[in-house]
Amino acid sequence: MNRENTNQTSDEFVVTPWEVRGKVDYEKLMEQFGTEPIDQPLLERIEKHTGELHFMLRRGTFFTHRDMNFILDEWEKGNKYHLYTGRGPSEQIHIGHLVPWVFTKWLQDKFNVKFIFQLTDDEKFVFYEDLDLDDTHSYAIENALDVIALGFDHKKTEIIIDTDNAKTFYRIALPIAKKITFSTVKSSFGFDNSTNIGSIFYTSIQAVPAVLESVRQGKNVPCLIPHAIDQDPHFRLARDVLPRLGYYKPASIQCSFLPALGGPQGKMSASDPTQTVYVTDTPQTVKKKITKYAFSGGQMSVAEHRKKGGNPDIDVSFQWLKILFEPNDKKLDKLEEDYRNGDLLTGELKAILIDKINNFLENHRAEREKARDRLDQYLIQD
Repeated sequence: MNRENTNQTSDEFVVTPWEVRGKVDYEKLMEQFGTEPIDQPLLERIEKHTGELHFMLRRGTFFTHRDMNFILDEWEKGNKYHLYTGRGPSEQIHIGHLVPWVFTKWLQDKFNVKFIFQLTDDEKFVFYEDLDLDDTHSYAIENALDVIALGFDHKKTEIIIDTDNAKTFYRIALPIAKKITFSTVKSSFGFDNSTNIGSIFYTSIQAVPAVLESVRQGKNVPCLIPHAIDQDPHFRLARDVLPRLGYYKPASIQCSFLPALGGPQGKMSASDPTQTVYVTDTPQTVKKKITKYAFSGGQMSVAEHRKKGGNPDIDVSFQWLKILFEPNDKKLDKLEEDYRNGDLLTGELKAILIDKINNFLENHRAEREKARDRLDQYLIQD
């Protein structure tokens, strides 16, 4: 089986860990990947323990899961879970990368649990020909600052850089690797005989943080992985192999994508500066990008917009507010109502988004600089 028939759900779109293309049908994607929708009973069960629902749950940004009920079952028995997510380090972090991290921070706060963040500089090195290990390690350090800047509790947070923590990882990864066949990896990721052996071995490394606490504590500790839906194939493989070594299957909760500036479908890409906002963008750059490139759901003229109203469902500015930048439901509902009935123009909606992004990034950059002095509090040492 090749990569295309594993992860391409129709001729209309493609979703893999390396590529998202076309208009994503999330219902079809759940069916293809075999995940469950986050339904009202599950939301009520989460809220019972958290006291409130995060706006990303209320609005369906996090829309699907694997074994969330198991996590809550174990929690109610007193078996505390830990969180795990990660990032293949890159030169530029964009705001779409922040979506699962912001939600993970909320989970850590509400459940008071440990969080392991994996920076996979080894993955970047073996998958991308134009990068060397100095590049990927440098990116990992810089990306760690963006994680810390979001306010994770250093007493309950560990950041792992794979090439720095081989002693911690390798002994756990080897039994995992021994249970994974080349045939399985090929069918899961679409590899062929030209794929380098580092890429083939890598998935066993990515599984390690899911069981690291179990190894340390000498007992099974549940693991919950918040992540974007395109990374699901990596964790499906971990779920297949880890029970054969006596561990729990890692549970996951998955989000949709923050759309690119040019359209309300698909996923933002770090490689195209006209389609994304980086956390390092200046206020002037943010304003220019949103003003020039953000896809509009408005009408062709002001008069026509006043008469017919706009469509927030396809308007990128509104979608960014909904997914990340306007947590207040009443304020968001008012923006939606005003835009639909024509009282709010596209330019005015963009201006609201620009202000919110720039306020967010101003704070993020300040916290990021402070994080340089606190990096050692988060990085684990072998």
